[in-house]
Amino acid sequence: MNINKHALPAAGVEGPAAGAATLTLSGFFGSRRCILARHGVAAFVLSSCMTASVVSNAAPPEDKGSRSAGSETWAKGRILVMPRAGLPEKELAKILDAHGGKGRKIGQSDLYIVDLPGNASEKAIAARLARHPHLKLAEPDYRDSPELVPNDPYYGSAWHLPKIGAPAAWDSSQGAGVTIAILDSGVDSAHPDLANRLVPGWNFYDNNSNTSDVYGHGTKVAGAAAAAGNNGIGVTSVAGQSKIMPIRVTDVSGGGYSSMIANGLIYAADRGIRVASISFANQPSRPAVVSAAQYMKDKGGLVIVAAGNNGINENFTPTTAMIPVSATDGNDVKASWSSYGTYVALAAPGTGIWTTSKGGGYGAVSGTSVSSPVTAGVVALMMAVKSTLPNTQVESLLYSTAVDLGAAGRDAYYGYGRVNAARAVQAAAATAEAPDTQAPVVSISAPLGGATVTGLVGVNVIATDNVGVTRVELRVNSTTVAIDTSAPFGFTWDSAGTPNGMSNLVAYAFDAAGNSKASAAVAVNVANGTVTVPKDTTPPVVKIINPVAGNVSGTNVPISINATDDSGAAGITQTVYIDGVLKATGSGSTLGYNWNIRKVAAGAHTIEVVTKDAAGNATPTSVNVMVIQ
Repeated sequence: MNINKHALPAAGVEGPAAGAATLTLSGFFGSRRCILARHGVAAFVLSSCMTASVVSNAAPPEDKGSRSAGSETWAKGRILVMPRAGLPEKELAKILDAHGGKGRKIGQSDLYIVDLPGNASEKAIAARLARHPHLKLAEPDYRDSPELVPNDPYYGSAWHLPKIGAPAAWDSSQGAGVTIAILDSGVDSAHPDLANRLVPGWNFYDNNSNTSDVYGHGTKVAGAAAAAGNNGIGVTSVAGQSKIMPIRVTDVSGGGYSSMIANGLIYAADRGIRVASISFANQPSRPAVVSAAQYMKDKGGLVIVAAGNNGINENFTPTTAMIPVSATDGNDVKASWSSYGTYVALAAPGTGIWTTSKGGGYGAVSGTSVSSPVTAGVVALMMAVKSTLPNTQVESLLYSTAVDLGAAGRDAYYGYGRVNAARAVQAAAATAEAPDTQAPVVSISAPLGGATVTGLVGVNVIATDNVGVTRVELRVNSTTVAIDTSAPFGFTWDSAGTPNGMSNLVAYAFDAAGNSKASAAVAVNVANGTVTVPKDTTPPVVKIINPVAGNVSGTNVPISINATDDSGAAGITQTVYIDGVLKATGSGSTLGYNWNIRKVAAGAHTIEVVTKDAAGNATPTSVNVMVIQ
């Protein structure tokens, strides 16, 4: 297998100087899933310290079309894979070769685009690889689209700006010095309200610098965030003095691939962009995009995403890597079509927002697509008024100054509340940068002390911090052997390069402020080639407690699993698949997941749980249920 690094323009080339910036995406155009970029680029994930052969100006991946099943669409002939930190390149090649795959590394991240044979089943291979003990992530390359709600001609005014207190905020900040990167279908560079706001970006679909708008969605999003203000023409935006970095991630029909979106995030982060907003559907449920968002956050940025326009509880797992935003109307009520769930962090105006249109015009649009850039514009105002404020403090102030709507505190409809630019900018200007002096807490959960190890060894680490862990280093006998920059933290240590005998494993966790903490040392006995080590061949014992085989109905079906292992619960990992699609992962002896069956087709479905221990022994178990609608 050849593992090639896809060429990208270097940081500082075709992009702005490092500095405060914001990145925005939106969804006005339907609820479609996302495939991999036709001309995939940049990076998603950050884990392993692997070397890879580098091919300058490598040819973009061939567009082989897509496949669809139900509401999901994904790229034909390729998947996304991320190895655990420390896995040698030759070992990754062996893993992928076993499935006929050839990997290409995405930028500086640890995510790989894996090309598969023409007759391969992308979902089946991704599901099998997701169970591999030395891989951190494997998934199809989904295709998602922006979401459209029909324009409302009665909202042809900038009602949302006074609603969020933007005029009061402008007394202190209009976003000058901040660049907002728009990851979308491109931006109309000739539009009179946008022409003087653009800085060079990148086209990840065609792998060139032409970022013209091919669909119309990106121009709408850009105008909502940073159309020129106080110029006597057109519309007024939230951050009228901010710049815009257009990053095209879609095809001509508006669909964006996970690989391109993640690529764009890393491209922006590497060029000093400090905030990212993505308004395509389903982004909080895309592990590759979440990993790229964490990459940006680790570099001091924030990622804002649209909550979606399906009008349902999406049941996405909450993540601190992103800020999902729901949509509100002029009465501070959630729009009926705005999706919701515990993953929602904020709300922002999203109905009848007057903005720029491709071709030089203007129009009113609705969708969480616009809620996302409106929020990104507020973040730009905050960063402009105090550029030294850390991203974690900006995020905290964004939440604490929001207008609490719905149930008291954070709720599934509005998150922490509707964004308030006036309060947020005032708080940012008055806040002193609080020094972070608290070190992370870190421990090694596997292997256990005294264990005898050979070959490739899985090392699991638990690391937490009051602000956030930016990286974990694994040191063997005081030498760093691998670095992981995204949770859950774990490594594959090749013990073949370590002399036989006792070795000490220590994990060092770091936060953005430079605080670090070492775990307690774990002593293991390396016995490569000289000692026959009893191999743990006993798989875990697992039982699906609920549901039992038979009929299920209603809205949510609670799934609960219990597992035991002869080596203890510390090394147990559990993965839930429904009809072969990954739904949830967890560690330890128990796992719970609520399966929303509102849109699930009536009839037979299979719930499968794959439980693995630290040695990689796996126990699959399943239950067949009949959904009654």
